[in-house]
Amino acid sequence: MRVRTVALPVALLVALCAALSQAYAQQPAPVPVSALKDTTAPAIRLRVFLDCNFCDFDFMRTEINFVDYVRDRQDAQVHILVTQQQTGGGGTEFTLHFIGLRELRSISDTLTYVSLPGASRDDLRRGLARTIRLSLVRYYAHLGQAEQFDVTYSPPKGEGAGAKGATKDRWHLWVFRITANVYGNGEQSNSNVSLYGSVSANRTTEMWKMNFSVNGSYGHSSFTLSDSSKFNSYSHNYGFSDLVVKSLGRHWSAGERASWTSSTFLNQQRAIRFAPAVEFDVFPYSQSTRRMVTLQYSPGINFFTYQDTTIFDKISEVRGDQTLTASIDLRQPWGTVSSSLEGAAYVDDFSKRHLIFFNALDLHLIKGLSLSLFGQVSLLRDQLYLPRGGLSDQERLLRLRQLATSYNYFVQVGLSYSFGSIFNNVVNPRFGGSSGGFTIIN
Repeated sequence: MRVRTVALPVALLVALCAALSQAYAQQPAPVPVSALKDTTAPAIRLRVFLDCNFCDFDFMRTEINFVDYVRDRQDAQVHILVTQQQTGGGGTEFTLHFIGLRELRSISDTLTYVSLPGASRDDLRRGLARTIRLSLVRYYAHLGQAEQFDVTYSPPKGEGAGAKGATKDRWHLWVFRITANVYGNGEQSNSNVSLYGSVSANRTTEMWKMNFSVNGSYGHSSFTLSDSSKFNSYSHNYGFSDLVVKSLGRHWSAGERASWTSSTFLNQQRAIRFAPAVEFDVFPYSQSTRRMVTLQYSPGINFFTYQDTTIFDKISEVRGDQTLTASIDLRQPWGTVSSSLEGAAYVDDFSKRHLIFFNALDLHLIKGLSLSLFGQVSLLRDQLYLPRGGLSDQERLLRLRQLATSYNYFVQVGLSYSFGSIFNNVVNPRFGGSSGGFTIIN
């Protein structure tokens, strides 16, 4: 009898919740009056596929709520492909490619949004949302929905007859950065502390690109072993590097790289390199956000001074080298590809060489099915810096020194398939379920 007495209210409660849920689901969805003017017009909502790896999707769906977001480009009427690259002043240039599909396949557009240096994440997402919102009105107009929208204009400060010209830049496009990081962690039997700092100066124009940086890092780790003895390890890595590139037209560029480094991991007390280089891009550099296929050749000269005598019985040496690198970077509606193949050898001994292949692939195979591949394979024959004699077990386990090897690799393969509703409009951040991250990758 007790079981029946408890089960009956539960059954009634379940039935009541189901009825309320069905009644609420049958209510018509509210029309976003902030975006649409004439709520009596036929309900035509543009289907949009937002292809952006770094966007805040929850924010976009909330701010641009007069379209239907779909999970697959094959269900969309407009595919928005967003790419990015860093500007010389420290900001980010976003290129937005609007690709019409289905009945809008003849309508395509490309817009850019450039963020200011030091812009916050909120500034970035609002700038992107504003650019997307403006362009989508064009597609609604072609669907016969122009009367649903209105346009307002806010003139910038100083606009008018007395407005001045462009402000002079007293820094002449130079941008300086200072970075300092401290990291520590530990427990009863071990502790780790690492320090990192850098100073950089960069200047980018249409004709020149110049980057200069000084950086250094220091690490200290302490361990208590099973016999209560202590083991301490120290490491450092610091140096200077520069890059100067001159534009030679739409497809060619030339420049030089130089560096001065010191590394306990690589047994290098001092390593100096200077290398001129020339590069050819099959496509114009202006299309770099969508496609690049480059070939770069760089001969160089190296001056090495080692901390410990190497396996080749050297404490210092001078070596000439040459490097040939082929790379491809594509960002298309069907996916992204970023691959490179680098071959390098010392000119006085071709047996001392390396070959490195890198690949990052993300393909949309068919509706709902995607393949990702990320990895690198290196064939190494040029470890001139290896110290003579063996390494201790602690140095091997803690990776305090580079180990001798003829190859290394890492690989990651992923396959995903999704199906069900094509729509992706709802935002529900309860219990921390928001997907509103916004990360810029430079």
